[in-house]
Amino acid sequence: MQFRFIRRRRSSLAEPLIPTPEMVKRKYRKGTFVGRFFRHIFEHRKINRALAGGISLAVIATSYFPPANSVSAQGTEETTIEAEVSLATEKSVQYPVSPVKVTQGYTFYHPGVDFDGLTGDTIKSIKPGKVSAVSYSKYAYGNSVLIEHANGVSSLYAHLSKIEVETGQEVTMEDNIGEMGASGRAFGDHLHLEVYDHGKAINPLTVLR
Repeated sequence: MQFRFIRRRRSSLAEPLIPTPEMVKRKYRKGTFVGRFFRHIFEHRKINRALAGGISLAVIATSYFPPANSVSAQGTEETTIEAEVSLATEKSVQYPVSPVKVTQGYTFYHPGVDFDGLTGDTIKSIKPGKVSAVSYSKYAYGNSVLIEHANGVSSLYAHLSKIEVETGQEVTMEDNIGEMGASGRAFGDHLHLEVYDHGKAINPLTVLR
C-alpha cells in the first residue's frame, strides 16, 4: 500500500478580508479589477458566516417579537377588523327524487331512467324551467309533465300519481311538480325521467352527473 502526502490547502479564513491587488490578480483570472475585488470579499468565509448568522438572528427575533402591524401604540386600543366573506353556490342541476335509486337505465328501447320510490314521494324539476305540457292518461306515460329548460333542453316526468303544476307555469328546483306513482303503463311505483336536447332523447345521467 502506498501513501501520498498532499499539501493541505490554505483555509480561506487565513486570507485577508481586504485583498491586495496582487492577490486579486492571482486568484481571479476573468473580469475587471473592481469586479474581482468585490468577488473576493463576497466569497470570503468570514462574510458568509456573518450573513448566515444575521439571517439566523433575524429568524429568532421575528419569533419573539410580533409583527409591527399587530402592536398597538401606547395609549391607544388595538382594533382588529375582520372582513366577512360569504361564498354562495347555486345548484345548476339536481336529481328529481331523494333518495336516488336507479332501477332501469337508458337504452335504445328505454329512452330514459327509472327511479325507485313509493307513491306520494315528491318529484322536483331537474333544472329551472317552464311547464310546456301536462298530460293525464291511463296509458303509456300515464300522468306526466314536460318542462322546457334553457339551451334547448327539456325533461319529461312520467307515471305520476299527482300533478301539482299547470301548463305555462314557471318552476324552480325547489317547487314540487308532482308525486310519484304508477299511472299509465307502469309496473310498480317509480318515476320515469326522460331528457331531450333539441328534441333528441339523451341519457339523463349525462346531465345529472
